[in-house]
Amino acid sequence: MRLTLLKHLLFAAAGAALVLPAAAQTSWPARPVKVIVPYATGGPADIYARFIAQRLGDSLGQPFVVDNKPGAGAVIGTDLAAKAPADGYTLLLMSNTHTVNETLVPNKPYQLTRDFVGVAPINASDLVLVAHPSVPASNVQQLLKLAKDQPGKLNYASSGTGTPYHMAGELFKSMSGTAIVHVPYKGSSGARTDVIGGQVQLMFDAVTTMTEQVKGGKVKAIATTGRKRSTVLPDVPTVDESGVPGYEATIWLGVLAPKGTPADVVAKLNAAISKITSSPDVQQEWARQGATAMVMSPTAFDKYIQDDIAKWAKVIQGANIKAE
Repeated sequence: MRLTLLKHLLFAAAGAALVLPAAAQTSWPARPVKVIVPYATGGPADIYARFIAQRLGDSLGQPFVVDNKPGAGAVIGTDLAAKAPADGYTLLLMSNTHTVNETLVPNKPYQLTRDFVGVAPINASDLVLVAHPSVPASNVQQLLKLAKDQPGKLNYASSGTGTPYHMAGELFKSMSGTAIVHVPYKGSSGARTDVIGGQVQLMFDAVTTMTEQVKGGKVKAIATTGRKRSTVLPDVPTVDESGVPGYEATIWLGVLAPKGTPADVVAKLNAAISKITSSPDVQQEWARQGATAMVMSPTAFDKYIQDDIAKWAKVIQGANIKAE
């Protein structure tokens, strides 16, 4: 009897041990969650990361702490996230810089689809090509003439190699046949400041952050980069309609987790983020800023990432764009 009872107790204990990890996951998050943002503070990625982090903390009951780790075109912070434990307590704020880097920076210490799983997208927005008021061009045709008359004299700022700001500029150069010098910064804030100050002449910047400077007369809006005119700058023509047909460049943001993060944690995060981005109040506020909220399942977001990698691979290889 005693031996039989002992066996029953051992089996029960073993069964409880097997249940513990699953039960532990259902209580996630039990402590603060780190959100690595591989960009400097003040740019669109940082602003929206903090917005989402605050809302996630409110809904899930634990702080979501933004940790900015800029550098090397988002590679430094992304590598830190790739090496983090896959336990749901480290997330990565990504942009299409990451899908560009899969081709542009082939020797990275990580691979996006190998080392991460898609959690949820956040939003997308057009860019606006702006010029310092001293630049003697107010539209795309005038800018193209200036660039072709003085090849290599014009320059444009970006938040770093491989970022949407950089790729928008390289795509513009490739499709328009112009030679404009790229001036990379470690973040969009520094690039924006120097364009406003006249140290650099041009910049492709997110409409969500540059519109205020346009309306304040600090810079001139030359064109926006979507297929349709921006709702926040409706009087500014697109690059496509201004003489570079087929041109389109946007910036989009999303959340990734290290590969191996429990599926139930990913699903819980996706539901929480999707609830935020589906909120009419959030969608209306973002629309006023020039951003469009995005909602997808983790599987659909993974497919979206793979398709964007393929899209930019064609652009980079076709135009022979190199990392600087």
